[in-house]
Amino acid sequence: WTLSSAKPGNGIAQLRDNNFNTYWQSDGPQPHKITIQFNKKMNIHSVMLYLDFEQDESYTPHKILLLAGTTLHNMQEIMNFTFNQPQRWVKLPLTEDGRSYRAHVV
Repeated sequence: WTLSSAKPGNGIAQLRDNNFNTYWQSDGPQPHKITIQFNKKMNIHSVMLYLDFEQDESYTPHKILLLAGTTLHNMQEIMNFTFNQPQRWVKLPLTEDGRSYRAHVV
């Protein structure tokens, strides 16, 4: 897992700790990115994110682009999503037909 940037105390550990009171907070110019690299090509069905506008306010994303590929250099846009003040777990499918997408990087 890598992040485009993070404020001290709001990095990968907080992004992945299953605690709704902690979170990733970027500290740089947009776009803000989360990159997940796998050791081998994986079948990826969806990505789940917990978004809470009430807690994060202006830091809550309103648009998310999902990109995937076999390397960082050939990633393509797979799906894009728009949100209006979400306050829940959000499931981001990688395909419209419910099938999985094979990739090394998301």
